[in-house]
Amino acid sequence: MQPSASAIPDFYYALFAFYEPALTILGFIGAIHDPETTHNTQAPWPADSPPPATLPKASIVTVIQLAHVCALLGVVNFFVLTAIRKHLSTDPAVQEKIVLALMTPLFIGDCMHLVVTLWALGDERWIISQWSPMLWTTIVLGFSLMIPRIMWHLGIWRYVDTRDRPKVEVTTNEKK
Repeated sequence: MQPSASAIPDFYYALFAFYEPALTILGFIGAIHDPETTHNTQAPWPADSPPPATLPKASIVTVIQLAHVCALLGVVNFFVLTAIRKHLSTDPAVQEKIVLALMTPLFIGDCMHLVVTLWALGDERWIISQWSPMLWTTIVLGFSLMIPRIMWHLGIWRYVDTRDRPKVEVTTNEKK
């Protein structure tokens, strides 16, 4: 497949300006609708210690605030990527630099989200047969964003200035 003439071609735009915001907004709506279930399904509970019947207000607020921050990141993606495509469509080199500034911390966030989630599970992290459906969803959807971000960083299916910039031929008069 030929690289696109844009640093954020349709494939990446659809993924990061629509799919990612949709996931994060749906997660936020789910957390607002039922913060206790959102909290209680994040990880498996020990058989001898079921989740609490009700959560303290502080836990509910924390769950909703976390979901809000995730939704905010998704919405920021939409607005930044849309502005880049609209206002910098004729300058893919600048597009690349600005998208890099967005994708780098998001990629670090993807990696840290996976690492912190697994770390927080403690010794049970590799007992995947006990993972909750929400934990599986978190891991799988995290990879569905991380892998395309890795692809973007590797320059797959997009404009890379150092590789794709049109070559300017120097005439003999300019050499003198």
